[in-house]
Amino acid sequence: MVAHGLDRDTIAALLQADPPLVQGYVDLAAQLQPNGFDLTLAEVAAFTDPGVIGETNAQRRLAEAQIIPFGEDGLVRLDPGPYRITFNEVVSLPLDVMSIGQTRSSLLRSGVAVHGGIGDAGFRGVYQALLVVYHPGGFTVARNARLLQVAFFRLTQPVSEGYQGRFQQPPR
Repeated sequence: MVAHGLDRDTIAALLQADPPLVQGYVDLAAQLQPNGFDLTLAEVAAFTDPGVIGETNAQRRLAEAQIIPFGEDGLVRLDPGPYRITFNEVVSLPLDVMSIGQTRSSLLRSGVAVHGGIGDAGFRGVYQALLVVYHPGGFTVARNARLLQVAFFRLTQPVSEGYQGRFQQPPR
């Protein structure tokens, strides 16, 4: 299936759809980009117990993680290593739209990367990603910081069945 990327105007129009492509954003003017939408940080969690991926979903157990609270100043200091991050926004992908998330370049220039996945057509929910602090001195990040730019792609035709996985959230 062929896809083409959505521009700012098309994304803005989809923000008015029912359900909106993205809702719960912090600052639309700052987050809406020429070729995507920036997601903002809601929480950071440190991994405490390893996960398991088996041959089937029944054999899957996600890694456990403990939330790291933000300080009174809205900042959290992170040592080098991996963290699970959760974003503020709820994304609702129509059956003819998929997404891919990429680290914002300011993070890369600071020795930090965000590793995200593919947003399957039909997904509705809050994105999570892996933030890795590679800089040996660590990194400080603020609540609501823009960390991941999501690019949306319109498929040439809708999928016959959208995402049905365990992270699907019911419509509000």
